[in-house]
Amino acid sequence: MRRHGTSRTTLSWAALAAAGALTLGACGGGDGGRDQPAPGGAEQSPGVALPRLDGEKLEVAAVWTGPEQENFTKVLKEFEKRTGASVTFVPAQDPIVTFLGSKIAGGAPPDVALLPQVGALVSAVQNKWAQPVGPEAQAQLDKNYSAGWKTLGAVGGTQYGVYYKAANKSLIWYNAKAFEAAGVKPPETWKELLTAADTLSASGTPAVSVAGADGWTLTDWFENVYLSQAGPEKYDQLAKHQIKWTDDSVKQALTTLGELFGRKDFLAGGPSGALSTEFPKSVTQTFTGGDRPAAAMVYEGDFVAVNIAQTDAKMGTDALVFPFPAVGAKAPVVSGGDVAVALKPSKGAQALLTFLASADAAAIQAREGGFISPNKAVDPAAYPNDIQRDIAKALIAAGDDFRFDMSDQAPAAFGGTPGAGEWKALQDFLANPSDVAGTQAKLEADAAKAYGN
Repeated sequence: MRRHGTSRTTLSWAALAAAGALTLGACGGGDGGRDQPAPGGAEQSPGVALPRLDGEKLEVAAVWTGPEQENFTKVLKEFEKRTGASVTFVPAQDPIVTFLGSKIAGGAPPDVALLPQVGALVSAVQNKWAQPVGPEAQAQLDKNYSAGWKTLGAVGGTQYGVYYKAANKSLIWYNAKAFEAAGVKPPETWKELLTAADTLSASGTPAVSVAGADGWTLTDWFENVYLSQAGPEKYDQLAKHQIKWTDDSVKQALTTLGELFGRKDFLAGGPSGALSTEFPKSVTQTFTGGDRPAAAMVYEGDFVAVNIAQTDAKMGTDALVFPFPAVGAKAPVVSGGDVAVALKPSKGAQALLTFLASADAAAIQAREGGFISPNKAVDPAAYPNDIQRDIAKALIAAGDDFRFDMSDQAPAAFGGTPGAGEWKALQDFLANPSDVAGTQAKLEADAAKAYGN
C-alpha cells in the first residue's frame, strides 16, 4: 500500500518542550467547568448549519472505549438534538480495516467510521469504501483547519476525511508524591531519565508503568526515541520504508530503548508484568496506592488525562507531566489523530462529517478532558485545565509544521494489527531487549511484506 502525500508528521510542540516540566492547572480530576453549558452548544448559538434528518438512523464506528467513548457519545447526542437523527455508536476492534471489511462484506457498513491510522484511511479509499466529503463538510474544513491537517485527510488529491481528534504523544506523566519521596526532578534528557529511574526504583517504587499488552504504546516509545536520535529526515524515510528496519539508526534506537526496558527493576511488574498490562491500567496504577504506587511514571499522550480522572489523583497536584526527554539534540514530539470518513453516500453521513469538522462538536468533547482538537476555531477556554489548553494552543500555533505517528502511517498489517507486525515485534523486544538484531530482522521482514517492497 502506498502512502499518500503527507509523511511530514510530528507536531512541533516547541513552546511546550522549551518550557521544561509542565505543571497542570489545579482542577481536581480534570473536570473543571463541566457545570457550565457546553461551548458551541445549541443553547448558546445556532452554530454550524445542519439539515433536519428526522427519522434517519446512523451508525458510527470507532475503536474508542470507556470514558473516551462516553465523551464522544455526548457529541453524538448534540448532533441528534440538532438534526432529529438517531445515532448509534458501534464499538470497533483493531485492526479497524478488518472490522469494517467484515461489516461491509455482510452488507451492513456503519455510516461513518473514525480511523486511528492514516494507513486505514488509504485502505478504505483503495477498497472503494470511502465517500469524498461533501461541500458543507469541505467548507468547514477550509474554514477551521490548516492545510496540513486537510492533506492528511486526503488521498490522491481528493478529500475523504475530517481529522476530528489529535494527540500529543510525547508526554510523560508522573506521580508527584513518588518523585518527592525519592527526591527526583523531571528529567530533560534520556540520560537524566535513566538516572531518575534508577533513583526511583532504589527508593522502592518502580520507575515506569509500561502498557506492553497494547503494542501500539510500544511503537510510540520507539518513535519518540527514534525521532530525537535519528532526526526528522530519517524518520520520514523509515515511515515510508525508504530505508530498511535493519538500518543502523534503528539499531541505535532499539539499543537506547533497551537501556530502559532492559532493567527489570525499572518496570512495574517487570517485563512479564508490563506485557500483561493494558493501557488504562498502566495509567491508573501509577496514580493509585498513595505514596506507594505501582510505578512513578507512565508514558503516553494527552489522552492519559481521561484515565487519571478515573482515580482520586488531582491534576496539577498529584498528577504532573513533562515533555518526553531529548535523546538527541532535540526533544521529540510525536502526534497522532483520528479521522472521520463516510462509508455510505447518505445525507446523514455527510451531515455528521460537517458537524465533526465544526468548532461546535470539538468544543463539547474538549471540555470533558483527554481530548485535543486540530480545529483552530475551538475556543481554548473550552479545555478544562491549563495543560490541555496549552497543548491545544501549541497544536494550533504549529500550523503545518508537524509530523504524524509513524506506525499510523504504515499499512495496517505492519503498524496497526494486534499480535502482528510492529506491535508483536516490539512486544517480543520488551520481553528480550538484548535481541536487537533479531528484532530488526523481524521488523524488516514484516515491513517488506506489508509495504510490498
